[in-house]
Parts: sequence; C-alpha cells; structure tokens
Amino acid sequence: MLEKLKAEVCQANLDLVAEGLVIQTWGNASGIDRASGVMVIKPSGVPYAEMKPEHMVCVSVETGKVVEGKLKPSSDTDTHLILYRAFQGVGGVVHTHSLYATAWAQACQGLEAYGTTQAD
Repeated sequence: MLEKLKAEVCQANLDLVAEGLVIQTWGNASGIDRASGVMVIKPSGVPYAEMKPEHMVCVSVETGKVVEGKLKPSSDTDTHLILYRAFQGVGGVVHTHSLYATAWAQACQGLEAYGTTQAD
C-alpha cells in the first residue's frame, strides 16, 4: 500500500537529519494520499540510521487507526491528523526540533515574518 509515498516520507525524515533539523528520534514528517484517505508517518522510536520505507506506518485520516504497518506511529500522529483534516490543501506535515529554532523559542523571543512581499 502506498509504496511511493512511504519512500517519499522516509526520505523526508532522513533529510531532516541531514539538514540538522532533528535531535535523536524527535521530530517527524508525514504525507497524505487524499484519494485513499491514508496518512503515512514515521514510526515512533526508530533510530533514523535504521529507518527504511517499510517502517513507515499508514494511518486512516478518518479514524486515526493504523491500516498498515507493524510499528507504532509517531506520538505526533494526532497533531498531523488534525492538520490534514482541517486543511484540505496540505499534502505533508513536518515537525522539527531544530537547534536554533528551539533555542530562540526557549528565549521567548518574537520572530517577525519577512518574505518577498515585504521586499517589494
């Protein structure tokens, strides 16, 4: 079931490690197949160095129940599901514990949003 999406979600999780955006097994990425109503998410507690597409867990967006996979889904599964249910245009969710963002947040500092609109 959803082998391509499992591979993409697995790679997205491994990319978080490569970019220094996660610590230990904290943080995760998920993806959704809206046609089947299934979300694919990283399993809980699996070290990134051992993670493979077949470890990804398929969860029903409607019920929140595991529909495929032998491992426990991420502890953040409910948060991902809420976002997928609330925002139909969302195709993926990423939760990180990047060092600098976490340090900034712990310092209780605000962060102004700047983008191309402000540059114009």
